[in-house]
Amino acid sequence: MPHPSRSDNSHGSTGSHGPALRALILDFVGVLTAEPGPTIRAWCTAQGLDPGAWGRTLQDDPEGRSLYTELELGRMGQAEWNARTAPLLGPGVDPVNLMGRAWEAVPTARRMAALARTARASGLRLALLSNSFGLDPHNPYTHAGIWDLFDVHVISEAVGLAKPDPAIYHHTLDLLDLPPEACVFADDHAPNLAPAAALGITTVHVTDEQTAVARLSSLLGLIPPRPLAAHD
Repeated sequence: MPHPSRSDNSHGSTGSHGPALRALILDFVGVLTAEPGPTIRAWCTAQGLDPGAWGRTLQDDPEGRSLYTELELGRMGQAEWNARTAPLLGPGVDPVNLMGRAWEAVPTARRMAALARTARASGLRLALLSNSFGLDPHNPYTHAGIWDLFDVHVISEAVGLAKPDPAIYHHTLDLLDLPPEACVFADDHAPNLAPAAALGITTVHVTDEQTAVARLSSLLGLIPPRPLAAHD
């Protein structure tokens, strides 16, 4: 029988009905990075494209959406995705390192990264749970400087599963070797939180970095950290 959800209607849940929280599970985009929309739109404009070209191609165009799903699940490498998606964005778009060029200026969420470091130093287990957008030639996790903060990495491309498939949450718990009640999971996409909450994982919906860091710090009994310096 699934554990009852302990997700609330604001930014998280109390976690007060189970064992002490022992692990922090973090999404990547929108949690460990800033919201990428403004940066991606600026990149599109710099390429002579309509600012919304990236979002329309990946989300609204049936072929573009299918290609992105194949990339996310590891059925296609990033280089092939670059080559096949570039013409969908517009004529003359350079496919070489397309994903990397679009994403390289998206900032790291430094307060959240600092929280991850503080949590790990306090003895908590840390897991990165991310729907991938390729690892080669552009690795977004190492580019953001967050890969080494985590004990466990669950990347959709590597495991052939993607959120919100419940199996990816079970897999993460297996790697952490912890019960769901001992974990808190933060994601900016609400549909990704529901399967975790159904298992009994405490969930935090990230709508802005400062509020989410404060909420997670409270749940985990940590002092909210200062953001990492740019050189850290």
